[in-house]
Amino acid sequence: MTLDVLRRPAPADRRARVAVAVLFFTNGALFANLLPRYPQIKADLGIGNAAYGLAVAAFPAGAITAGLAAGILVRRFGSARVAVGGTLLTGAGILAAGLADSVAVFAGALFLAGAMDAFTDVAQNAHGLRVQRRYGRSIINSFHAIWSIGAVTGGSMAAAAIALGVSRGPHLLFSAVVFAVAACVALRYCLPGTETDTGTAAETGAGDGAASPERAPATGLRTGWVLAALVLIATAGTLVEDAGMSWATLYLSDSLHATAALAASGYVALVGAQFVGRIVGDRLVDRFGQRTVARSGALIAAVGMGLALAVPMVPGTVLGFAAAGFGVATLVPAAMHEADELPGLKPGSGLTLVSWLMRLGFLLSPPVVGLVADATSLRVGLLVVPFAGLIVLVCGGVLRSRRG
Repeated sequence: MTLDVLRRPAPADRRARVAVAVLFFTNGALFANLLPRYPQIKADLGIGNAAYGLAVAAFPAGAITAGLAAGILVRRFGSARVAVGGTLLTGAGILAAGLADSVAVFAGALFLAGAMDAFTDVAQNAHGLRVQRRYGRSIINSFHAIWSIGAVTGGSMAAAAIALGVSRGPHLLFSAVVFAVAACVALRYCLPGTETDTGTAAETGAGDGAASPERAPATGLRTGWVLAALVLIATAGTLVEDAGMSWATLYLSDSLHATAALAASGYVALVGAQFVGRIVGDRLVDRFGQRTVARSGALIAAVGMGLALAVPMVPGTVLGFAAAGFGVATLVPAAMHEADELPGLKPGSGLTLVSWLMRLGFLLSPPVVGLVADATSLRVGLLVVPFAGLIVLVCGGVLRSRRG
């Protein structure tokens, strides 16, 4: 164990950890303020499930289009500045989507928001990994747990606004301004410099002896296989998250006839349980290994949501979304962390590739689920959640097992 691992984090490092947590919180809260408004927007625009699925797929499409540019921006301007700038523009895109009076404007605004969210996602994770290496132990799951708190907060804000009869414009404008101010304040306390500055580049290497997986030197072929498996694992996590974001409210309101305020509880339950899974995630991984945690969680998600779909009732469905959120809680953080430390890749390359490619789940899931829902039912379309659990069960072997 190195002296870097043993030393206590400096006050600046602790402040940077709080600042990164704020960035994750705002990122989760911004988009979650829009999601419970989707049924109203869909009804106002007068579109069917397939058209709706294609429209909301504009968000991940924007992320995929812009995703690879995130690394260039981070190296040039620094991860903290890119994360904050992306947050400001994401809020603007979400506000425009909420006020859209046509499908084209709605999709275009989501495309912009998705592109900016991709910049924020890569940048805040890159900065979080910088802070983690200064701590010398795993803290990445805690950042993603804070994201879940933000998502619950945003979803709850939207549910309250709906219950109080607040229109979309004032509600989403308030959300954008509040979280923009929070992100700008957080920027002041982030780590200084860019990822290419002397000393910073060393932080992005696999120097965390306490948290790094023990791997044998990898050949190019093995590195490619492990990277592909990590992308599938992260994508499985995004498939489940998208099921909650894009379809939980609609399924509860349209298929199970829940009230608008109650229908929002499906997504809130998913991200709330996801938060709990991430809070305990670091301890579980240290004790049982990421492989066991991921596969156990995948089983919980598949069985929990499978039972909810088999017995379609509002309470059971909310619990099913909660089981899915808890089950996939550590998947995206684990895939990003391990990809960032893969041998044979330049620092940061694995993180950028996984972050970019996993968004295919967000791109493909809404139109596929929408087409299946129109052809059969939304209940059948949501079988994507148990399917995601099966993906992790198959690919989870590339994750590190318990050491020692």
